[in-house]
Amino acid sequence: MGGSKRAGPRPSPTGVTMLRPRASLPLAQGPVLLALWTPQGAQPPPHPQASSRGAAGTFRLSLPHVGLLPPVLGTLGGHWASPQAPPAFSPTPCGSQGRTVPRRVGPGSPAPSSASSVLSVGPAGCSQQGSPPSQAPPSQPWPTEPGPADLTPTSGSCRLLSLLPAHLSRVMALRAGEHNQEAANGLKEKVLTLDSMNPCVRRVEYAVRGPIVQRALELEQELRQGVKKPFTEVIRANIGDAQAMGQIPITFPRQVLALCVHPDLLNSPDFPEDAKRKAERILQACGGHSLGAYSVSAGVQMIREDVARYIERRDGGIPADPNNIFLSTGASDAIVTVLKLLVTGEGRTRTGVLIPIPQYPLYSAALAELNAVQVEYYLDEERAWSLDVAELRRALGQARDHCRPRALCVINPGNPTGQVQTRECIEDVIHFAFEERLFLLADEVYQDNVYAEGSQFHSFKKVLTEMGPPYAARQELASFHSISKGYMGECGFRGGYVEVVNMDSAVKQQMQKLRSVRLCPPTPGQVLLDVAVSPPAPSDPSFAQFQAERRAVLAELAAKAKLTEKVFNEAPGIRCNPVQGAMYSFPRVQLPPRAVQRAQELGLAPDMFFCLRLLEETGICVVPGSGFGQREGTYHFRMTILPPMEKLRPLLEKLSQFHSKFTREYS
Repeated sequence: MGGSKRAGPRPSPTGVTMLRPRASLPLAQGPVLLALWTPQGAQPPPHPQASSRGAAGTFRLSLPHVGLLPPVLGTLGGHWASPQAPPAFSPTPCGSQGRTVPRRVGPGSPAPSSASSVLSVGPAGCSQQGSPPSQAPPSQPWPTEPGPADLTPTSGSCRLLSLLPAHLSRVMALRAGEHNQEAANGLKEKVLTLDSMNPCVRRVEYAVRGPIVQRALELEQELRQGVKKPFTEVIRANIGDAQAMGQIPITFPRQVLALCVHPDLLNSPDFPEDAKRKAERILQACGGHSLGAYSVSAGVQMIREDVARYIERRDGGIPADPNNIFLSTGASDAIVTVLKLLVTGEGRTRTGVLIPIPQYPLYSAALAELNAVQVEYYLDEERAWSLDVAELRRALGQARDHCRPRALCVINPGNPTGQVQTRECIEDVIHFAFEERLFLLADEVYQDNVYAEGSQFHSFKKVLTEMGPPYAARQELASFHSISKGYMGECGFRGGYVEVVNMDSAVKQQMQKLRSVRLCPPTPGQVLLDVAVSPPAPSDPSFAQFQAERRAVLAELAAKAKLTEKVFNEAPGIRCNPVQGAMYSFPRVQLPPRAVQRAQELGLAPDMFFCLRLLEETGICVVPGSGFGQREGTYHFRMTILPPMEKLRPLLEKLSQFHSKFTREYS
């Protein structure tokens, strides 16, 4: 990573030089084990997570997260070396072969000696064979990220660190030394510590905004500061944020929103009359005729009625009840609300939720936070990521040995896989859910994003109703939609809804109660949702422009989907299924065995290793498939198709070229 800045030392609360913790190392599976060498007979500092006392002069410490490594090196060292002689930190490989990780010695500190405290870092379970302090290598700066030497082939076996759970961002900080100092001063320890906090929160992971994205942000900052890189910009193709990728907002929704936010503009001749009428109608339905007032917790009643009419039109006249519709802060908020209603039990009675693999990490994150069980069913990559009921039965049968499955989630069109389910498949899923008494969650936020010839979006609500009794009257369903995707791409305004079907009336009241705790969804998001579900009519002056802009966005997305599939499938070692819908490709990449081995030595998932190298050498930010789930032994990445066409083609070609170079390097 030529040109990248090193992290400098920072003073600790005790006056000892500490390392600045980083928040961007990519993570993989496995704990971090520290072996702390101390002079013979000396006592290492106490620590609540100390796992065992090793051989003479060795103290073994297991950390729950690699993000704790720099602060722990600083705090532990700082409390058993004097401020005049900051400790030498010397992480060493596990085994006698291979390169030693550079260490940092505090400014003004003496060269390591037998009295110096040295830390050896290696994967848990490895036999630590690090050198004692007297054999430590010359002082070097601690690397802020894996440098070129870390990320290129090398001989040897188990080395460096095993980085903990995949894509968990390092917002945690362990301050064991600080706690010890506080105790020595007679002060109370903090009430909220890593050990005392909610353990479910610690288990939450969200790959889409994980460490590799944090590194991309750092690279952007370094470019602004004039640091030389092999690229001139970072292209964040990691997330479905259309407007961040350059998509121009649709005019009519923004006009209505502007009028609602600043009603004085209703007198301006610069706004069309239909936009003014819609804004006035919305304001009349708001408390105090102002968008700044709270709405009712389920959302503005008039907007819920407009959503119901939209669903009825979409589903060919099948009625929708506004009282079954709850507006939300994006679809994610509504999904978590329904999951909260479903999750119960302990031990073998804990709620299990079937989710697709690959999946959108919201589901795994929410289930971890709620202490529910993630039940994985695999989509069939060989059949364009189709959903197979036989696979659902396998997953359900295995899950019943250790939990109580109560819900089944289907993402259609798929994220990250881009498939569009057929009507027959949806019918099969409904049959299965009904027979197995599973609540259905239909994530349908990409229902406007269908591109492939022969593909068509079918809502679960429509198919369920048309199946007739007993399914239509008894199968429980929650269907989700959002303004963040589709053609509007208004991610930041956080608008969405959930429609519940056949939900018990008493449970629906509990859902209303749960929504009321959050007061109400953001009213600007509700306004934009209303425009999405009730756009200009053919007789309105804004109709022609609105339709033209909408068609242009969707047509360009369709062209990008085809281009992405074509370029990737022309590249050796990359295979991409058709992007039938949504906003992403999820290509499979072949990684040489030596690259896989090197990734394992670095404690990285192999596709994270690939994506990190890609980012550092090309500026392209994509998310490794391990963050979404994938079959063992396969490697993928998710890339959005949202960049402008003039950037997308070079991006695809550069990515394909990098894969060829990477393959040659490790072959």
